[in-house]
Amino acid sequence: MKLFDLTGKVALVTGGNGGIGLGLAEGMASCGATIAISGRNAEKARAALARLRAHGVKSAFLSADVTKRSECQALVAATEAEFGRLDILVNNAGTAIRKMPQDYTEAEWHEVLDTNLTSAFLLSQAVYPAMKRAGAGKIINIGSMMSMFGAPYAAPYGSSKGGIVQLTRALATAWANDKIQVNAVLPGWIDTDLTKRARQQVPGLHERVEDRTPAGRWGTPHDMAGVAAFLASPASDFVTGAAIPVDGGYSVGM
Repeated sequence: MKLFDLTGKVALVTGGNGGIGLGLAEGMASCGATIAISGRNAEKARAALARLRAHGVKSAFLSADVTKRSECQALVAATEAEFGRLDILVNNAGTAIRKMPQDYTEAEWHEVLDTNLTSAFLLSQAVYPAMKRAGAGKIINIGSMMSMFGAPYAAPYGSSKGGIVQLTRALATAWANDKIQVNAVLPGWIDTDLTKRARQQVPGLHERVEDRTPAGRWGTPHDMAGVAAFLASPASDFVTGAAIPVDGGYSVGM
């Protein structure tokens, strides 16, 4: 058995058309996986598909609003119709609204929680029957170091990412007998469009991150490729319920 070989496997990555999601998708593509990416920006997806196909694998973009149960079920069905199976789900869709806690509207709270947490639950529910029929599966939930730390401007975001860790543990224990491993990845400060906005909105953030991170730099989406390949592959068949930081040592630094 080749521990990291994903030839013949099909992965669905929400928010896979850029940033961390694309980094995760490329990691699996480099190991031979067929990739379906979902999102709302078709133009951005075209560039992502070109990068994935450069690895010599099949890929497709499937539009969906993953905050809605019906669209999650349709997305899973569309992936199976396109590629004949679905072995790996990466719940990566996410958003952030940065404000002090007293300033959020109820609608803003629900926007963040529904996008980051509810979507992961709904898609995991939707993919479970396919993975059970196949006799195995991998679910990778993308959390954040904000599941461990607090920030005054990230109450709904941190709450959603803490929820991702607990959802991961619940699903891991529920579906272990079905040979479905469920794990979480906790990215640190990764250089993406989302964190570019954070640096504009939070004075001094860039310097503080570099100073605290033992690796001495911000991460890149490419830094996410290895953990995706590991958690999607047979190499992690006895790993479930884990929450793995990929943060250059930020969470253990002083």
